[in-house]
Amino acid sequence: MPTLDDYARQSVYSDPGPYVGLIDALPSDLPGIGEVVRNTLIHYRGGGIEFTGDRLAEIDNRWIDTLLTVDQNRNGCELAVPRESFDRVVGCCRDYTLLTVSALRHKGIPARSRIGFATYFAPDFNHDHVVTEYWNGSRWVWADTQLDPAGDWSFDPLDLPPGVMLSAAQVWTDYRKGLIDPDLYGATDDLKGPWFIRDYVYLELAHRMRDELLLWDIWGEMSADLPEDLTPTDTLATLLLAADTADTADADATLTALYVPPLRPTATIQTLSPTGHHRPTPLRTPSSLR
Repeated sequence: MPTLDDYARQSVYSDPGPYVGLIDALPSDLPGIGEVVRNTLIHYRGGGIEFTGDRLAEIDNRWIDTLLTVDQNRNGCELAVPRESFDRVVGCCRDYTLLTVSALRHKGIPARSRIGFATYFAPDFNHDHVVTEYWNGSRWVWADTQLDPAGDWSFDPLDLPPGVMLSAAQVWTDYRKGLIDPDLYGATDDLKGPWFIRDYVYLELAHRMRDELLLWDIWGEMSADLPEDLTPTDTLATLLLAADTADTADADATLTALYVPPLRPTATIQTLSPTGHHRPTPLRTPSSLR
């Protein structure tokens, strides 16, 4: 399992590459970083603009350096310089989080992305979501930099209280215990339910291992059909929850041992993009193998 030192260095996904100077120029505080992140990105569904064609295809920018290439080709200035909404890079929650994580890691702050479901976007549905988790020197803090802290929220988006954002492992465990209606968890009316939650448990593990893949990347045993044997997913969810407790050593060691194919993505995965473009995708060397 990655250590604090590992989380303080860039993964193959969060590495800004030739744009390290842009990240170096970002504010040193999380509110300031979040403001710049929101200035750089616009959500492909929640930004109030309908994007199509090549603009919609920007959501498949898997690497921070390619995301920043798009921004610089279009805007050609520091990330803090105000951009019109239409000129921002089209992305999703994963991209807001990964850019935040990249900035924090660049400043030597351990950070990682967390996969799960948010309770705060709709009163009767829990949307799939990705947020930042960073080490403040004494504890891990969950923060949602996609949200403007000045908004009308009943909580602090930069220090999410327990229960407003649930990890995929927690939701899967609650489903298996019969505590929730799984059809209230997902992305859309067609993308929800037990199979969707199960796939997100595998995404949660990958992101925890610093392989911050797209939410529509699939590999290994991820599937739109539930297998007959759910025990492996139950075990993985239990380990992920245990790794969030104060005593994580045993769970971390077991997760690290388990993180081999098919749980770990290999050289080529499948991408089922919301653009409708479904294709095999070659990966750079996964962070877990660097």
